[in-house]
Amino acid sequence: MNYVPALSIDPPNVLIELLARADVRFNGTRPWDMRVNDARLYRRLLTQWSLGAGEAYVDGDWDCERLDMLFDRLLRADLDRTAPGTARLRLLLESLRQRVFNLQTVARAHQVGERHYDIGNDVFEAMLDSRMIYSCAYWGRARDLEQAQLDKLEMICRKLALQPGEKLLDIGCGWGGLARFAAERFGVRVTGITISKEQLAIAQARCEGWPVTLLLQDYRSVQGSFDKIVSVGMFEHVGLKNYGVYFDTTRRLLAPDGLFLLHTIGVDRRAPHTDPWIERYIFPNGKLPSAQELAGALEGRFIVEDWHNFGLDYDRTLMCWAERFEAAWARLSAGYDEGFRRMFRYYLLSCAGFFRSRQGQLWQLVLSGPARREAYRSFRPPLPLSAAPLASTAAANQR
Repeated sequence: MNYVPALSIDPPNVLIELLARADVRFNGTRPWDMRVNDARLYRRLLTQWSLGAGEAYVDGDWDCERLDMLFDRLLRADLDRTAPGTARLRLLLESLRQRVFNLQTVARAHQVGERHYDIGNDVFEAMLDSRMIYSCAYWGRARDLEQAQLDKLEMICRKLALQPGEKLLDIGCGWGGLARFAAERFGVRVTGITISKEQLAIAQARCEGWPVTLLLQDYRSVQGSFDKIVSVGMFEHVGLKNYGVYFDTTRRLLAPDGLFLLHTIGVDRRAPHTDPWIERYIFPNGKLPSAQELAGALEGRFIVEDWHNFGLDYDRTLMCWAERFEAAWARLSAGYDEGFRRMFRYYLLSCAGFFRSRQGQLWQLVLSGPARREAYRSFRPPLPLSAAPLASTAAANQR
């Protein structure tokens, strides 16, 4: 793509100096530099910072050959936490809003389903693997997305030590990929819940004929007792004010000798607020936990049997999704405009940079109640001798 920068207004020095901390330039020639198409970008950055950057990108005010590399650099330099001018006040007000209000009440629980997961199943079918697993894949020995997601599902089920006939609760079951896999491969009976109507429709069709019950339901209203519980990519929507309720609920639902696997994105340090652009356009009311916040909520409720971090695998997963999304755009464009394309590209590639920078983590925790007496043996898939080059694509992405 060839863009002609609009340079009638020079960048303010404060912005030049901030970007220099990350070795990023306006209208530079390197893949991670920002190419300015409209000088109004500078005002949007000064007044709104990350929100303004994302909105300006969607509007076409700037471009970048490698958004993933740009965000890796920006986040490694902590520029997400260093806003200029009036943008700093906006972030302080957003932090206050998230501290004071409970943004993840029962009444608001369906908002993320309506505004993100229900945007169109065709987008997710094009972007994801054949089982439509919308969470970090496990790349320990896989060479493609399909195998990496299959290995992740197998690892989850083995970490849970699933046995035929057991009852498994899947909190945030998505399009039913894990529910069907567990029923088909491990002979368990699954109850899955989601807050997305579009996800539920596909999940029910895909799980037809298997011992799987799928419901449009908030986790707080689930009743019953389950041998095992799994939650993959849902905890990010729970919210700090609801961590206690969430873990009290899962403990109530889990059999005394059961196991609970929690798969969640985490952050390297406590964050005062969610990224404003992600919160407004992708995951409303989201909150990523820090290790301290998560451990504090678990204390007195669950025993941590295993804590597994493979956050760099999310970088590679997101790059695969971005590649598949762009490859499918020719057919998707009939139903979505160019603004949607730029929004989704920005979302996927900025998130890839987030995980590559190591601000973003991906955790799988295996939890048990204090009544469990059987010793837990953690599981990791065996790795081939040639696994080392496959562990991360971060180095390759920097070239």
